[in-house]
Order: sequence, then structure tokens, then C-alpha cells
Amino acid sequence: MTALLEVEDLRVAYGKIEAVKGISFSVEAGQIVTLIGTNGAGKTTTLRTLSGLLKPLSGKVTFDGRPLGGTPAHKIVAMGLAHSPEGRHIFPRLTISDNLRLGAYLRDDKDGIEKDIQRAYDLFPILGERRKQAAGTLSGGEQQMLAMGRALMSKPKLLMLDEPSMGLSPIMMQKIMETISELKSQGTTILLVEQNAQAALSLADHGHVMEIGKVVLSGTGQDLLHDESVRKAYLGED
Repeated sequence: MTALLEVEDLRVAYGKIEAVKGISFSVEAGQIVTLIGTNGAGKTTTLRTLSGLLKPLSGKVTFDGRPLGGTPAHKIVAMGLAHSPEGRHIFPRLTISDNLRLGAYLRDDKDGIEKDIQRAYDLFPILGERRKQAAGTLSGGEQQMLAMGRALMSKPKLLMLDEPSMGLSPIMMQKIMETISELKSQGTTILLVEQNAQAALSLADHGHVMEIGKVVLSGTGQDLLHDESVRKAYLGED
């Protein structure tokens, strides 16, 4: 089986500082794959490169059977690879409804867009209740829901989520993780970057541990969740 996303020997630098040092991994259709690691490990840089926001030094990225080398970010979105970024980056002065519509800026199927807006409201009822409210008035957790909903509006084959639980209360974090599981059950393939290693690995089919720009350990989510070195380093256990 050919993976939906294949990353081979990817290297990325900021100036002379190499942030990603030759990593390789794949994501099969229908899976949740997670990248875990501390700040500075290269996780966010990896996602920004896959979405076309950064240019790699070298390596090969193949999505849905097509190489992504040199493809502009908007065309990568059109191919079916969506990115919900760290920090959410919603448009605070626009309404929730308008933020969602911006996620569909490459589409012209009006009926389909309306249907997917309703899907976002079904996933996140609070957004539907406040659809005419300025997005900047939402709580951090609600803004995360909006960022995820906006990314889904492009009808992605693969959804990349960067630190979706960052800064959220435990209850809101649980809600976000439950939604990620629900998206998988609906057929969405997900590449998840998450500092909460326990939550991420509990959801993931496969995981990769990154340290200083390299993948140092890979396995199923359950195997990594029970790996002694992972438990000590990332789960706070002695």
C-alpha cells in the first residue's frame, strides 16, 4: 500500500541552523500519526515545510502519489493537505462564520461549502451558537475549535494539527482530543504535533519521537506509550 504522505530524508534550516536533520516517516490513509518531542525538536518546522511555508534544504515529500517539491502553499491546500497552525491564527475581527468561509477560499461549490459549515457547527456546537460573533471574543479553546473547523473547510485528505491543546484547560483539551478521534472515525487522516505526549499517543496509530531535529524512536502509539524511555522523558514518570 502506498502511503498518503511520505517524507524521505527531509532537511530544513533557518539560515545556518539546521532545524530538521534528515527525518523520514509516512502516514497511511485513515490513520492518526503523531510527532512528539520537546520545544525545538523540529516538529512545527516539519509541518510548516510540508504545507509549503518553508523550503527544505533537501529530501523528498510525496503526497497522494505526487511530489510536493517547489509546490506553492495554496496549491498544496488544493491538493488536499490542510494545516491548522500552532497559535491558531484566526482572524479576530471577522465573525466565526466568515473565518470558516475563508477556509473554503479555493472552492466554488456553494452547496458543499454550506454543508461543511454545518458540519463544523455539528462538530463544535458552540461555534454554531456564536456564528455571528467576532472570533477574537472566543476563549482559547473555542478559537482552537474554529482553527480546526476552518482547516476542515478545504475538504482535506490529510489534516495537520500543530499543538491543538496548547494553553487549554484539561476539560477543553479533552474535548479537542475527542474531536480528533471523531474526525478519524469519519475518515479524516491526521498528522498531529502535540506536546501532551500521553494524549497524542493514546490516539495515534503510529508515533515518532523527535529530538533536536531527528527522529530517535518510532512505533505504534501504544508501544511508545508503554516504552520506558518515553515514559521517563515525556510522560513525567520515574
